Amino acid sequence: MGILRNSPKASPRKKSTSLQLLFDLEPNNSNGTKMFSSKSGKQSAFESEYGEILSIISHCRSIFTFTDPLESPLERDIKRLKLFQLLSFVKKPIKPLPEEITRPVVSMLSANLFRPLPPSSKQTVICELPEDEDLVSTLSPAWPHLQVAYDILLRLVLNIDPKILRCYVDEPFLVNLLSLFQSENPRERESLKNVYHRIYSRFTFYRAFMRKSMNHVFLHYVFETEKHSGIGELLEIWGSIINGFAVPLKEEHKLFLMRVLIPLHKGKGMQVYHRQLAYCINQFVQKEPMLGGVAVRGILKYWPATNCQKEVLLLGELEELVENIDPGHYRKLALPICAQISRCMNSLNSQVAERALYVWNNEQFVKMASSMMKEVFPVVVESVEKNLKWHWSESVKQLTENVKTMIEETDPNLYDSCLEEMAHKEYLAGQEDIKRREKWERLELAAAKNHQFFPATTMSRY
Repeated sequence: MGILRNSPKASPRKKSTSLQLLFDLEPNNSNGTKMFSSKSGKQSAFESEYGEILSIISHCRSIFTFTDPLESPLERDIKRLKLFQLLSFVKKPIKPLPEEITRPVVSMLSANLFRPLPPSSKQTVICELPEDEDLVSTLSPAWPHLQVAYDILLRLVLNIDPKILRCYVDEPFLVNLLSLFQSENPRERESLKNVYHRIYSRFTFYRAFMRKSMNHVFLHYVFETEKHSGIGELLEIWGSIINGFAVPLKEEHKLFLMRVLIPLHKGKGMQVYHRQLAYCINQFVQKEPMLGGVAVRGILKYWPATNCQKEVLLLGELEELVENIDPGHYRKLALPICAQISRCMNSLNSQVAERALYVWNNEQFVKMASSMMKEVFPVVVESVEKNLKWHWSESVKQLTENVKTMIEETDPNLYDSCLEEMAHKEYLAGQEDIKRREKWERLELAAAKNHQFFPATTMSRY
């Protein structure tokens, strides 16, 4: 009964469904057309909205060598204009970029940026930032295109969610990006620094990998090649990273200071990146003053023997470190620091000697030296007296006289006792010299007597 009762209601439903289906199959019906062409409609709508951008991206994939005479300057200019169009599109997106746009954009940027760099003719490849824009343009003919490409990449990093962009900006992408820091174009390295730092800030899941990759670059530079253009820019990134470290510092970060940063002092091109290196080390010492001893001993270990410019820089770095060192370490570090300062005071290079003498104007340094006065004064007094007697530079002698006056006023009795000890050492050295000369004269006399009794025989000629 139930089936019979429901059968009259079921038949009209079937009939209406079949009629509706037949009605939908009519070619003139708009609803049917929409059902069968929904996918193609979406595709056509996407192409109508983003077709021009996709065409621009495709055109920007063309690569120019800028050395081939057959390349058309007009085509280069057209590509640059299209890059600017793409940049304006990426700068202020009305809505998030779809995956169909993000993927080809990143692929186009990779094709333009990741290229073999020309070999350098310099032995130590570390370049400073030139002020002449014309010089940069002549050295880097491709830079007008590369600059816009870097701006596009920076906008992608800033505007797109890192979780979405990580599908395209992956670890191999970051490795390729890091390798571009070897470029000799300082403008490119500056753009790279901004992009790489932004990626580190926003892509938190890549931070450990990026730190490790940069450390490999530093170690390869210090212990293998000493050839790299971007050490300064990478250290600037690290300065910002260290500034964000929480206290107490992790053991990983302390090892980075000891095994990576401090050995960078021995590089031949240290003068170029020393400002950034000193900033990084001072950041560590400011966060944990106990690390001051590690930094000072490391700098003294890599102190140059003949490079006067490096000595001047390291003297300034030592002075800055003394201001941040834990006072509890003064007694341990006063003697090695003052001994090195005293050796520099006696340097025949007037710039080194003057810079070492200026350190005595630092109140914190004088306070540290006073903590170990009895041990430090003999070394300093000897250096001061040597300068006053033997140094060739009048300006160095004048500065030495000022230092002598200051030290003498600190403890006159100790200064006099140091002078007496110096005189005693000079007397003993003179006596040793006299004995040595007398012994040498006796040996010469004995040799002369032996020559008389045993004349040398001439060898027969064969």
